[in-house]
Amino acid sequence: QVQLVESGGGLVQAGDSLRLSCAASGFTFSSYVMGWFRQAPGKGREFVSAIKYMGGRTFYVDSVKGRFTISRDDAKNTAYLQMNSLKPEDTGVYYCAAAQKTSDSSWPREYSYWGQGAQVTVSS
Repeated sequence: QVQLVESGGGLVQAGDSLRLSCAASGFTFSSYVMGWFRQAPGKGREFVSAIKYMGGRTFYVDSVKGRFTISRDDAKNTAYLQMNSLKPEDTGVYYCAAAQKTSDSSWPREYSYWGQGAQVTVSS
């Protein structure tokens, strides 16, 4: 069965860093686009970042550019999101997702598989 499991969330203060991990199984990880989305309380799911399966091209929402870095290790079937200089507005549940191919990697409907989510809370 397909499984995506996020880990590495937690409670931190503004300016701190966290590294989220997404362990994948049950599909050909190296052939999939991997993405990260987040959802704040009372808001919809927001695109954060994505990384392509060939060449490693990356995409970021403007609000996290320069602070977050997405990466992947195909040998370990794992995607990562390094989050630096965290702000209170980064607070939310972060979801890992996988797409076989995308025309727009920021659109949630492009993704076939989703993890259970990891809570990230940033206090001021």
